[in-house]
Amino acid sequence: MAEITVPGGATASHLGGYLAVPRGPGPWPGVVVIHEIIGLNEDIRRQADRLAQAGFVAVAPDLYTAGGALRCLRATIRAVFAGHGPAFDDIEAVRGWLAAREDCTGRVGVLGFCIGGQFALLAATKGFDAAAVNYGPLPKKPVEALVGACPIVASYGSRDLATRNATAKLDDALTMLAVEHDVREYKGAGHSFASQPDSRALSVLETVLGMGYQAEATGDMWRRTLAFFEAHLADPDR
Repeated sequence: MAEITVPGGATASHLGGYLAVPRGPGPWPGVVVIHEIIGLNEDIRRQADRLAQAGFVAVAPDLYTAGGALRCLRATIRAVFAGHGPAFDDIEAVRGWLAAREDCTGRVGVLGFCIGGQFALLAATKGFDAAAVNYGPLPKKPVEALVGACPIVASYGSRDLATRNATAKLDDALTMLAVEHDVREYKGAGHSFASQPDSRALSVLETVLGMGYQAEATGDMWRRTLAFFEAHLADPDR
């Protein structure tokens, strides 16, 4: 597990990032982990470690490398709502870099949280083999935005005001598009339910707002996500 730099696609020639590699002989499938709106932190690094423990090469790029969250946040939000832009170019560059590694099978998934979940959902149409979306808001026209998407597993919380009705809308859109999917809403869970409380700078405020870590929902989300990745990122030649 190491801090690394990876090729950037637009915002910077190289992005900071975190790489987690499984123990033992490879190659393994890869997963690009997209951070929350607050940026690449210890919680996201732990999520990458969890993927490595499950047998995936995981890389978490810092999409704010070019100037930190304060300078990059506006452009990043603009890109995710437009569905294209420099941040997506960076994600594609990281996907290509990971797929080309000798310890990767070439099959790569994407997993994201919060705004990272929003990126992961839209990136499902951009060359990935599977996508895992955690409380990522939907595009205004999900059917149009998700044409050609890879298989998607998505998880939402019933108390998350930012993604109200997202579960049913996404399920309907993916069913209409005949995209294989597993979409679930966790009763009583709010936004950021998979983020560990000891890494959250705003944990007190989040508790007041009904947000934050929910162990039961997190455990089931990971069970479903790992099973989904194992099924869709498996190397058909092995």
